[in-house]
Amino acid sequence: MPTPTGPQTSNVLRSPVGLGRAVCVLLGAVAVADVASIGAGFHARQVFGEAAADDVLRYGDAAAVDGADRLYQASVSLYLLMFLATAVVFLVWFRRVRMNAEVFDAYAHAMRPGWAIGAWFVPLGNFLLPHRVASGVWTASSPGGSNRAPAPRGLLHAWWAALLCATLVARYAALRYEKAEDTGELLHALDLGMVADALDIAAAVLAILFVRRLTAMQGERAAAGPDRQAVSPRPADLMAWRRAH
Repeated sequence: MPTPTGPQTSNVLRSPVGLGRAVCVLLGAVAVADVASIGAGFHARQVFGEAAADDVLRYGDAAAVDGADRLYQASVSLYLLMFLATAVVFLVWFRRVRMNAEVFDAYAHAMRPGWAIGAWFVPLGNFLLPHRVASGVWTASSPGGSNRAPAPRGLLHAWWAALLCATLVARYAALRYEKAEDTGELLHALDLGMVADALDIAAAVLAILFVRRLTAMQGERAAAGPDRQAVSPRPADLMAWRRAH
């Protein structure tokens, strides 16, 4: 059983709707970057394969090979740019919903509010700790609060599993690509990279559903009134929640 952390914040609720929408848009951009990366990887695989078959690398013009490699690296750079922008906004949203969850139920959490950001930067621990924070937020934000069982966590678990799989496969693919010594190893690394991109698209879609669901849950929890939560939300935030949901 988690150890209750107790109240750690002031009793103020703030709407996560605007941040949630921004996160969803950026996650969509990440998915588009993944699609572009898959296309660049498929193109590079064709070029590298044809080059190996025709001995272009040894006897011919390697311009096509260099161009395919540059295109693939550019697609990776585009993805990293989209990912970093999304990560920043996601962390702001995640901290917002964690602070709201502290107001809803300060004893539903195994970790203090600061871990909403810090958990992502702990080596190895970031494979587990953010999920633990999210689980507490999910419990505290479930409509009905402590009077009812928490909402099913299937979406939360599916998103986290997809994210972990995509991350691990992507890291392994990048390592294999950098250390490839022949065409066979290079093609295998490209295949792994495309698998990682496909997993990342799935993770992005599940993340959008997770963000939307948790944001909606907090709106329902806030609208329940003071008898279902520690305090009432600010009128402006409650109006924003109601307009959005």
